[in-house]
Amino acid sequence: MRKIAVVGYPNVGKSSLVNRLSGSREAVVHETAGVTRDRKEVEAEWNGKSFTLIDTGGIDETEEGEIAAAVRLQALTALEDCDAAMLVVDAKAGLRPGDEEVADLLRRSGLPVVLAANKCDSINEEPNAAEFHRLGLGEPWPVSASEGLGAGDLLDGICDLIGDGLIVGPEEEPPVRLALIGRPNVGKSSLVNALTGTNRVIVSDMAGTTRDAIDTPLMAPAELAGGRERPLLLIDTAGIRRSAKVDGTLEQASVLRSRRAAERSDVALVICDAEAGVTTQDLRIAELAMKSGCATALVLNKWDLVKDSEGDPDTILADAEAMAGTKLRLRPRVLTASALTGRQISRLLAEAIAIADRASTRIPTPQLNRFLAEATSARQPPAVRGQRLKLRYMAQIETKPPRFAVQVNSRARITKEYAYYIENRLRERFRMEGVPLVIDMVEGRERRSRR
Repeated sequence: MRKIAVVGYPNVGKSSLVNRLSGSREAVVHETAGVTRDRKEVEAEWNGKSFTLIDTGGIDETEEGEIAAAVRLQALTALEDCDAAMLVVDAKAGLRPGDEEVADLLRRSGLPVVLAANKCDSINEEPNAAEFHRLGLGEPWPVSASEGLGAGDLLDGICDLIGDGLIVGPEEEPPVRLALIGRPNVGKSSLVNALTGTNRVIVSDMAGTTRDAIDTPLMAPAELAGGRERPLLLIDTAGIRRSAKVDGTLEQASVLRSRRAAERSDVALVICDAEAGVTTQDLRIAELAMKSGCATALVLNKWDLVKDSEGDPDTILADAEAMAGTKLRLRPRVLTASALTGRQISRLLAEAIAIADRASTRIPTPQLNRFLAEATSARQPPAVRGQRLKLRYMAQIETKPPRFAVQVNSRARITKEYAYYIENRLRERFRMEGVPLVIDMVEGRERRSRR
């Protein structure tokens, strides 16, 4: 699929235009300048043709600081990884030195370029685009990201620029969607970079550096993915703080996108700071992921610091596992890793793929009924008013998440404690730690009537 890098001076409306052209709200938009930092890929389609828009942070050569330099580097990396570029300028503000600097960069890149003069919010403002002929990048396309004026013409221009190479090809294997979520500054972006082996996202000691959910495609090697290469989609997210500490609409939008990232993922890795252990906020975030329906595991990142500290690593890990086993219903596994040293990075991918596969696996009915017989033999079902609960038959009826139907003689005799017992034994038997399970208790007569 062809890629188009969307570049320009800060606050010219690049993210708004990406959302307009893609028909989505994937890119974070806010009136504050410099909201976009990492590059974000958003798929778009026009007249049966599919392509990817790469939203980038504003390029301002005069701005100083570590974050500004990292944003420029991300934009330049996007240009190296694309087939064409779209320069977005502000038609209301007119031609500025920053526009000329970016245009000069594009001319030297040798990429085909389409020039979008944004903020032409009415027909009367379209002549404002003419000034940008001076950039030497061809005809400016007047467009309004906010009103939608000229968006169709601009999409036609993009398709003409790239040609017919963007026709949608045969359907490929869907990727395993893997979201990294957690509190601010626990190392989510560092782990993404360690997993990909590149500086895919900006990393800084300053909490709150990541403001959007950044998707990164990755191909897992066969030795980590059950004997064959598997496509993955890593989703880096903004840190989630306690609701009382969320400050301003920009952070609220970032947190909302983090929650949506969990909802569209197959697996969520809840990243924790190994030195702090599993905190109450980590548990809240894990619950959020579990309620979204995706499988979950906890990751104690910065494990290298634990090794170098006076604390006992075995005790820290045991305490974290006890927290996960007693406080979280899905009883997720606890993994350790270090983005800095690369420790156990490959294992994270292997475990995430394995969890996703278990969530989509169908367990044969004979195995389930053997399990049911052993579970009821080990712990007798409860009796109500002298009448004992009987679990007669079990079958799996759905996957992702796994759903099971258990035929019983009376639903009224089921207790919460025994239902949890069956669920927990089912997890242990078929290695469903961290996988959401749905177990329907169905009376025999209900089953016959449904037939």
